[in-house]
Amino acid sequence: MNAAAEEYADPIQAPGTDEGEWRAWDGWDRMPEFALPMAGRVVVVAAHPDDEVLGVGGTLARLAAAGVALTVVSVTDGEGSHPGSTRLTPDRLADLRAGELRDALDELGAPQAEVVRLRLPDTAVARHEERLAEELAALLPDAALCLAPWTEDVHGDHEAAGRAALAASRATSVPCRLYPVWLWHWARPGDARVPWQRAARIVLPPETQTRKRAAVDRFITQIRPLGDAPQDAAVLPPDELAHHLRGWEVLFG
Repeated sequence: MNAAAEEYADPIQAPGTDEGEWRAWDGWDRMPEFALPMAGRVVVVAAHPDDEVLGVGGTLARLAAAGVALTVVSVTDGEGSHPGSTRLTPDRLADLRAGELRDALDELGAPQAEVVRLRLPDTAVARHEERLAEELAALLPDAALCLAPWTEDVHGDHEAAGRAALAASRATSVPCRLYPVWLWHWARPGDARVPWQRAARIVLPPETQTRKRAAVDRFITQIRPLGDAPQDAAVLPPDELAHHLRGWEVLFG
């Protein structure tokens, strides 16, 4: 962890690692390339609308271009991203984020993707983990792959969604791989807390990177302030977004 970050109880609220450090790391070339399915259906689990695009948006674009069917599961509606907002109620924020996700999928070339909203409470997924595993298991039969948040992402909802997806995948014998979101903020290149030996890389061609950038830009409620009050600040400022706009994505096995 960064020395300055040690003062913070929540690593996500602490100052993050500069993207320049990540791009200069020589560890990327040691990661094998992950072989994506080129047919069938892939189920993508996200704790909140935008996690799937930040973590594996380029992967979704590649899958859609190959004709793979996509089922995108929004575990929560992300209604808790701005508690105390002076501009948007949680219900209105939930509706806006659902619309942003559909717009983002259009940008990724996946307008036909099925979106399933489970509407579990934002920030409280762990309290419903068993139920979530059951609901995901019902969506997985016949899937070629499940993608879900990394179970060590240092965000409670991400970790619970990942654990539930792993349990559902085991129950249905569907392969599951985990994508990080906040890892790039709180970790450092070569960080001993990260299982790099289980990491694989998905390379994004330039046109796929362009699609992903356009998709990320659709999440207006997250990348721009809702208003002038501190509680309406952007959740994902430019230095955070930079982590998700590389020419590759990472999955853990």
